[in-house]
Parts: sequence; C-alpha cells; structure tokens
Amino acid sequence: MPPSILVVEDDAETREYFAEALRGDGDAADAYDVTTAASLTKGVEALDNESPDVLLVDLGLPDGSGLDLIRRARMISTDILILVITVFGDETSVLGAIEAGAHGYLLKSEAPADLRESVQQVLSGGAPISPRIASHLLRRFRHTESPNESNGPKFTPRERDVLTLMVKGLPYLEAAGILGVTRNTVAGHVKSIYAKLEVSSRGEAVYEALSQGIVTLDSAD
Repeated sequence: MPPSILVVEDDAETREYFAEALRGDGDAADAYDVTTAASLTKGVEALDNESPDVLLVDLGLPDGSGLDLIRRARMISTDILILVITVFGDETSVLGAIEAGAHGYLLKSEAPADLRESVQQVLSGGAPISPRIASHLLRRFRHTESPNESNGPKFTPRERDVLTLMVKGLPYLEAAGILGVTRNTVAGHVKSIYAKLEVSSRGEAVYEALSQGIVTLDSAD
C-alpha cells in the first residue's frame, strides 16, 4: 500500500495541483494515496479519521492557522511526517512551524518541480527546505551567539557526525553510507539525539543543534 498523504490547502486550484502531482500516473511505485481538505476544520476531521503518513499543509487557512493543524498532528501521532508548503517566509512563521513539529518547509514560490521527490525525502528521513528559507535560517544563526555548551547535553563524536548530516538534510540511508554504518545504526543515534535534546522531530533537532552551538555552520556547509 502506498504512503498516505493529507493535503490541506484552501485554494482549490493549488490543492488539486498538489493532489494530482502526488498521485502521479497511478504506478504503485511512483504514487501516493492522497486525501485533501480545504480548511483547518476539515483538516482536523481528516487527521482524526485517517492519521496519514504525511501531512502537507499551508499555514494560511481561512478558519485558522496551519500551525494548529501541525500541533494536532503531533498530538495524534509522533509518526506523522509534516511538510509545510506556504507563501509565508518570515522568521515567525518558519520557526513557529519547526517548533510545532514540521519536518520540512517549502515556499510556494520555490516549490520543486517534482513535489513527490520532496515527500519522498521526508519519508526517507530528510528535511526539505526551500533555498531562501535555508539562507534565512543560516543568517539568523550566524548572527546568534552560541551559548556555552558545557551546560547543555553531551554528545559522542558519532552523534555529532549524525547531527551535522541532519543539518545538511541528508536522509538516514545516505548518512549511513557516508559514515560507513547501517541505516539502523544512524536511526539509533538519532533516537539518542532526540532524547538528549528533548525533541521529537528532525526539524526541532536541527534548530536546537544550531541554536545551542552543538553543530557549527562551518561544519555543516
């Protein structure tokens, strides 16, 4: 059975475009099971009834914020992967989505030609982020003084390696190849990292790693 995706987007034309792009040509190896919703209310209903594998959500909905839907998804299951695709590229929106539990953040103006590739990246453990958003975050952290890590969690050298690759947005399998270990070994390190940082998503882990100075931007470039 193909992964299930809930698309929550209020603009009908955009919503159908996303849905058709994700459904593909019907090939089971190249398509997803897609459900759509046009509002926060309908999105909550769909989440409660279906608990999809991936939530693809806009932040600007007619009856509320997509951030509320992200929080709802995290309450339902920490296994739901969340990809934001929106017009909002301001710091408040980006950080709010990451802190709420988003695994990736795409701007509609920079949306990839193949949306399925971004969803597959999320399903593989990656964190797709639009170039302008990535630059924005990097500039923010370059101008933020890192706190003294001696008061924070302690990481092994291998955990730091994994964190660096997470900041680069690499999926588990690719990170495993670079480090010369198995995918399960990388997943084990990620689980330990989440526990030490007290987070539950890749986006939160990347945010904390950068803001606490655990991983430097020079090492992730």
